[in-house]
Amino acid sequence: MPRVKIGPAPPDRKTRNVEIVACAISTSARFGRVGTPCFGGGHVLSERLQALVFAGAIVRTDGPHGPEYELTEAGQELASLVGALGTWGQRWLAREPANEDLDLEPLLVDMQRRVRFTALPKEPFVVRFEVRGYHKRFMLLKKTEASLCHQNPGFPEPVCVRGPLAALVAWWRGDMSFLEAQRMGLGIDGPKAFTRAFPKWFDLYPFAHIGPAGRKTNKSPARALTAMGTS
Repeated sequence: MPRVKIGPAPPDRKTRNVEIVACAISTSARFGRVGTPCFGGGHVLSERLQALVFAGAIVRTDGPHGPEYELTEAGQELASLVGALGTWGQRWLAREPANEDLDLEPLLVDMQRRVRFTALPKEPFVVRFEVRGYHKRFMLLKKTEASLCHQNPGFPEPVCVRGPLAALVAWWRGDMSFLEAQRMGLGIDGPKAFTRAFPKWFDLYPFAHIGPAGRKTNKSPARALTAMGTS
């Protein structure tokens, strides 16, 4: 059975409780450590984990770096349901990041755990995030690990990501391409080789490949309901 270290949900406060469970069950590996700062010391996350253990979806074990959680048979069966919910949400829920209640920290931790280490340059470096309305954050990228920091730990800092959080979220969630996010105000400063490579350093949100349902798909059921109401 796959072993997971539970980590952050995607960056929408309103759906965070559901997506903690979705992340725990639908992703097979490389979750952040328990108690990550974006959950206020792990209190909210701990409650959700206890609920999953009580429901029999996961079992807790003591790993070399702290608690780890393993999916049970019931948890694996639940994965198909969670995947279906995630797919449905991407297709049918409104995707307007500029009007949503977003949060930077869960997004950055999600990016941290989905780094493509094979795509990184050989030497360690830092990406600085200057997102409007938030303090500066730093992501240290190495060939074997990625870390979030409140200040540069002393490595070269060739790349700076600037702009509105909505643009960064829209790209990460698959709402638009990286180029479209740049047109929305997302800026990447640094040497051309680094700025061009930046989108390739990460695997996007697991459901980012699922596009929204077309408008035409939406109209037929509404007409059918109208017809039923007038008959």
